[in-house]
Amino acid sequence: MSTADMREFGIGLFEQWTAMWNGDSALADRIMAPEFRLRYAQAGTESFDDVRRPAQLVEVIAGWHRARPGLRFAAEGVAAVDLVLADGAPSGRVARPYRAAFTEADGSTVARSGIDMLGVSGGLITEVWSVSGGVGGRMFYR
Repeated sequence: MSTADMREFGIGLFEQWTAMWNGDSALADRIMAPEFRLRYAQAGTESFDDVRRPAQLVEVIAGWHRARPGLRFAAEGVAAVDLVLADGAPSGRVARPYRAAFTEADGSTVARSGIDMLGVSGGLITEVWSVSGGVGGRMFYR
């Protein structure tokens, strides 16, 4: 794979990660390693600490959607892709800012920014680091 192919793979993987968070739960078995680690820094994400398998992640994502009507994620900005070919598959890191928005009970929209960094091995996500503005956070892009 060329450098351009690696970049395209990394961007595509992040787009699938975003689609999974937007409800395409079938992607979990395709993009996540059978066992992985989530490292979420924002308050209220303690439930992620013990998530290690795709089915568990699907359950947690569904819970986030139940608690936040209309929750939508969108990749923003330029992706940072640092992947190499290792044992025939992409390995390394992909990071990108994202925007998350949902509707409050009063009808107002809440929007927050964050950055997810995906650790990739064998072409699958093996680790995720996530930081967001959380409650009262700011948007990166206006």
